[in-house]
Amino acid sequence: MLNALEVFTTVVVGLMVGVEFSVAFVINRILNALPDDSNQLGRAHGGRMLGAVMPFWYIGSLALSAVWAVAERHHPGAGLVVTAAALLIVSVIMSILLLVPINNQGKTWTPENRPADWKEQMNRWDRYHYVRLAVIVAAFALLAAALA
Repeated sequence: MLNALEVFTTVVVGLMVGVEFSVAFVINRILNALPDDSNQLGRAHGGRMLGAVMPFWYIGSLALSAVWAVAERHHPGAGLVVTAAALLIVSVIMSILLLVPINNQGKTWTPENRPADWKEQMNRWDRYHYVRLAVIVAAFALLAAALA
């Protein structure tokens, strides 16, 4: 049963990393190549869609990692899992404090009501997202290492 938890947790976190990697290096680059109105509308729609799902994914990943850490607290790889869980806590805090406020504004914008600095705000979101992505990639790598 513990092996199933370990594998499931690693897969869930790995899929989350894949989605966030795709946002950073595929979706946003596609959107940025579009005319401003399409770019902004695409980001707003993505913000609404992913903004509804990702909180559960981030918290779920953290909860699974925490359960794994507690279940294996006396095993040699427990430190890796605890560190991964700590990094996932950092990613949740970053999301709440830095990314969600920008996303909550951006998902309501239209070409008619967006602020003049909307591109700068999206660029700031992107920079925060790159850092958060690095944090969750590190957490994923630690969970994968703990499987060994």
